[in-house]
Amino acid sequence: MKKTVNDFRKMKETGEKISFITSYDYMTAKFAEQSEIDMILVGDSLGNVLLGYESTIPVSMDEMIIHARAVRRGAPNTFIVGDMPFMSYQISDELAIKNAGRFIKEANCDCIKLEGADSRILDRIRAITGIGILAMGHIGLTPQFAAKLGGCKAQGKSLEAAKVLLEQAKAVEQAGAFSILVEGVPAIVGKLISDNISIPVLGIGAGSFVDGQLLIYADMLGMYEDFTPKFVKKYAQIGEEIKRAFTQYNQEVKKGIFPVDSEYSYKIKEEEAKKIKELYFTK
Repeated sequence: MKKTVNDFRKMKETGEKISFITSYDYMTAKFAEQSEIDMILVGDSLGNVLLGYESTIPVSMDEMIIHARAVRRGAPNTFIVGDMPFMSYQISDELAIKNAGRFIKEANCDCIKLEGADSRILDRIRAITGIGILAMGHIGLTPQFAAKLGGCKAQGKSLEAAKVLLEQAKAVEQAGAFSILVEGVPAIVGKLISDNISIPVLGIGAGSFVDGQLLIYADMLGMYEDFTPKFVKKYAQIGEEIKRAFTQYNQEVKKGIFPVDSEYSYKIKEEEAKKIKELYFTK
């Protein structure tokens, strides 16, 4: 059964951890639901993982909607979060509401996520939640603002920086977000934030003290080889297995080993095969 906001709040209160994973397509979403993952993020990281972009910046709303719809088809009973791509919400409240609404109306997502915690982003959260759409905040390492942060580097590594993140988390909560994702911070900073706000705090590279954990599926399965963050645990090496299978397939095709007709071809009645041979293959 799909979890609700009340379920996630109760999980925080009781200390039950929330499992959170990315998915961008029908197949992985189906696996996530079968594994009883609590929450799926259709992340703009699909730009790197699936589309080959150098960053998340080029990802469009249309691309996000296509993938979010596929994920919903694969996981009809899982809480799904749609990631608002760059420039889909920064310009105005009206644009933010319109694009957040697309995730709900066109892709049947349960929630949207948006990055940042400055006054403009807080206004967007208020506007989106004000019309009844659930919003998840995102602070710490925010990839859409990586240039402003000095690159994709860990955040909150000093007392002053930790204080700033805590104040941002409180502001995001007060703006109406039902939860917040904290990325790329020391474990003690993750604990500081989680202990001092009432909404669920999900972490990706934020240590063990937060209320739940997010990983990008391609990282944890060893499929994305361009870069592996420090916080990623590889639960499988699917990438190596895919390369092995592709290489073997290529070699077998070149050598005429695959396909073996008796095993991998469709059957035909002998009399019909004989007619074809007599008509087309005999001189």
